[in-house]
Amino acid sequence: MKKRIWGFAATAALAALVAVPASAHRQWMLPSATVLSGDDVWVTVDAAVSNDLFYFEHQPLRLDAMKAWAPDGTEATIENKSTGRYRSTFDVHLTQKGTWRIASVADMLMGTYDLGGKTERLPRGTTAANLAERIPAGATNVKTAEANNRNEIFVTVGEPTTTLFKPVGKGIELVPVTHPNDLIAGETATFQFLLDGKPAADLPVTVIPGGIRYRDQLGQVDLKTGADGKVEVNWPEPGLYWLNVTTPQAEGEEGAPPAIARRASYVTTLEVLAP
Repeated sequence: MKKRIWGFAATAALAALVAVPASAHRQWMLPSATVLSGDDVWVTVDAAVSNDLFYFEHQPLRLDAMKAWAPDGTEATIENKSTGRYRSTFDVHLTQKGTWRIASVADMLMGTYDLGGKTERLPRGTTAANLAERIPAGATNVKTAEANNRNEIFVTVGEPTTTLFKPVGKGIELVPVTHPNDLIAGETATFQFLLDGKPAADLPVTVIPGGIRYRDQLGQVDLKTGADGKVEVNWPEPGLYWLNVTTPQAEGEEGAPPAIARRASYVTTLEVLAP
């Protein structure tokens, strides 16, 4: 049975999983605080998909895959989950000092196959591990596209720690040279991005400050990772910023639609403090 990359037909469906360009809807999480102190600390997180960053006007972000990890790497409980018309919310009890990770990671394998003279779609929940059992006997012309979407935020209690930044080797991951909870306006932050565990060169990086509802200009900054996967970001002023990193779409043959060999996206919300 021949398998090949599913290209043009996958593009529309992948848009629901992979973060979209700056002119379209953006998915995001917004913590009630990113740096806290004390011994009995909670953070509340809003999660949504919208045009205007950090405003609720389109749809909630689903919480099916939402998880949280304490600084020592143990998984924490997502509490008080609620999904409304325009946003989802939940709480995390921050019971340890250090940096916490809150993330939603989605892996998807989408595609089509031909059977009985018809083209059928692979069912929801198909992964690389169960692909063989999801394809009926006699199916031909199987086409697939893999996508990985990581949407995460970091919250620190007390002093920042880095124990949670060990890469897992799947999708786009952030390895901080500058800690994401130690960002100061007027200073340059350096981040390194890995793709499937390796430094990823030439990845498009988009940075947009929040509050776009109240200004004429989007304020978007477009950057690219260097050969070592690193990118430098200058913060012009304090506030919340949305950062998105994606794999570029592969070009198809002349006259053919672009192919999607591997799509991955990374999204985070960063808070930049005044000096």
